[in-house]
Amino acid sequence: MVLAIVLAAILSLASSGSLDAQAAAPHSVAPLVVPSPQFLSAADEVLGEMSVILHLPIKEPLKKTLRSKQEIRAYLIRAEKEDKDDAQRYADQKALEAFGLIPKDFPLDSFMLDVLTDQVAGLYDPKAKEFYIADWIPAEEQREVMSHELTHALEDQSFDVDPWIKAGRPNDDSEMARNAVSEGTALVAMVDYALRDRKIGVRDLGDVTLLLRAGAIQEMDKDPNLSKAPLVIRDSLLFPYLAGASFSQQFLKAHTGWSDLHLIFEHPPVSTQQILHPDFYLKGVGPARVTLPAWKGVAPADWKLLEENVMGEFGLEEILKQFLDPARADALSPAWDGDRYAVFEDEKTKETPLVFHLALETPDDAARFFGQYSEALEMKYKTRTQLYRRPNFFEFQADAGGVFLRCVGLQCITVEHATRATYDAINRAIGWPPAPGPADVSSASVAQLSMEAAQSAR
Repeated sequence: MVLAIVLAAILSLASSGSLDAQAAAPHSVAPLVVPSPQFLSAADEVLGEMSVILHLPIKEPLKKTLRSKQEIRAYLIRAEKEDKDDAQRYADQKALEAFGLIPKDFPLDSFMLDVLTDQVAGLYDPKAKEFYIADWIPAEEQREVMSHELTHALEDQSFDVDPWIKAGRPNDDSEMARNAVSEGTALVAMVDYALRDRKIGVRDLGDVTLLLRAGAIQEMDKDPNLSKAPLVIRDSLLFPYLAGASFSQQFLKAHTGWSDLHLIFEHPPVSTQQILHPDFYLKGVGPARVTLPAWKGVAPADWKLLEENVMGEFGLEEILKQFLDPARADALSPAWDGDRYAVFEDEKTKETPLVFHLALETPDDAARFFGQYSEALEMKYKTRTQLYRRPNFFEFQADAGGVFLRCVGLQCITVEHATRATYDAINRAIGWPPAPGPADVSSASVAQLSMEAAQSAR
């Protein structure tokens, strides 16, 4: 699908000449309510042009329709129900809460539905083999939407894209990388379409996302929902388009162009790290394998496992941005070399214990991560007692239980909302030597903690 914020950024650049091109416009300036002969003719024309640009054949006819916001909303509800069940959506919500990326009890599903209902300018339905354009999109902008959605349709006809994206599961980071390929290639194809009369394309340009990002963020800030959205939602909406477009552009430059597109689908990226750093993908450099222990006999009996998954470099950067400043997050997150997390629900307290196991690139990266992530944990838990710090080990008590951070070699692990006994059991299960002993809280350290609490409250 293409979002209005992305469409506006593309159109703004095209009209300002920043892409050295003007987008083509169909006849009418009034929004269309039902498909007219002109609309259908324009769609067939754009489909043919995209087939030439992408070097992909038109294998079967497509349905082409205009949809109201109510119809798009109904489609989004249906697609979400078919995509994940209630338990999976609940686990996703609790994982975001546990990492501190959204407030507790944030209405995630309804919020995202409202945002997408307002933002979806067009989408391609792979099951119905139909592409929609929102009927509120002005006629002069419809061809750009068509170029994006018809790229999805042509890729689907050749590569069966929806199952290909979902083949990344159950690794959310891998699935997000594949989705970035889908949206990113559609976005750069949209740019190539806008530039077609100038006889240049994205292979001739610098990083297009450097031009698009500011416009897309500007459009986000105008939206009453997105302007107040948690940072992770804003970034997650933009990532597949902007990071995906940058990745796709670098892929096209490293190859002969669209005729080599099939190589991405034959050899998909495995992580958001490869999307953010296309050289890793082009050189075949993937993340380290990180594992968690079998939980039986390690986690308390009251802990119900909701989800085990991967945050990825994108997810790590979001955590760091949430509690540190964006510049530090941007500098540290590329040290990510793999991770695995588990989020639980304590059936008695309803708290969400979290275990996060990461691999870093170098010993220096692990040392930097320890220092900065310990700071992030202190920002996350403003109220803390029994602070205990040793080289590469950090522990304190928060309202919901103990918080622990330890690094050994190239790996670091955090455990939140646990007792020291549970932390020690996890430490043993991953084969690490015993951690330093718990804090001996003297009167001096109590005074220090009281001072910290007072400073945090200010």
